[in-house]
Amino acid sequence: MTRVIGLTGPIGCGKTTVAGWLAGRGGIVVDADALARRATDRGQPALPEIRARFGGGVFDAEGNLDRAALARVVFTDQRALADLEAIVHPAVHAMILAEVEAVRGTGAPFVVLEAIKLVEAGLGALCDEVWIVECGRETQLARLAGRGMARDDAERRIRAQGPRLADRLAARLAREQPPVPVHRLRTDGAQDEVRRRVESLAPTAAG
Repeated sequence: MTRVIGLTGPIGCGKTTVAGWLAGRGGIVVDADALARRATDRGQPALPEIRARFGGGVFDAEGNLDRAALARVVFTDQRALADLEAIVHPAVHAMILAEVEAVRGTGAPFVVLEAIKLVEAGLGALCDEVWIVECGRETQLARLAGRGMARDDAERRIRAQGPRLADRLAARLAREQPPVPVHRLRTDGAQDEVRRRVESLAPTAAG
């Protein structure tokens, strides 16, 4: 049976890197961020709602969503962020369920559901286990800078997630019925050591 590993944690803590290592061990990755981008591509049903809520300033001259402009709005306003999620998440949730079911049909040993809002979106119960990646704030900032993100933008995004996010996610998963097993993975050590831990925890084709 294909196991479902939820992969989540604060921004800049290495979810995509860990997902890549798990893919190398035979898992198939479902990337919720990629699905969210697909759900907000030109012509998708979410765009008129986004325009109605946030105005034309978050669109470019061709009518495409200006994701950077939208990010500047929602990562400084919790209500705006919640409104955006309410518009986009239903479509993304349906895409995720379809992708996971498709992977299950392939007989792959496991699927990795990479989602920064995995727990908040109610997807924890879909998972056999959830991995929470975490690291120190300066490591987060350095990694986001490495992606070309300005420090003030990175700090806004970190603040928007709130303090002690990993702790809050773990506590919420523990309250699920039944509780969802959690692995907490620090990623700010030596990368070879982190990778070895990831690979030691990864399911095998027989497991």
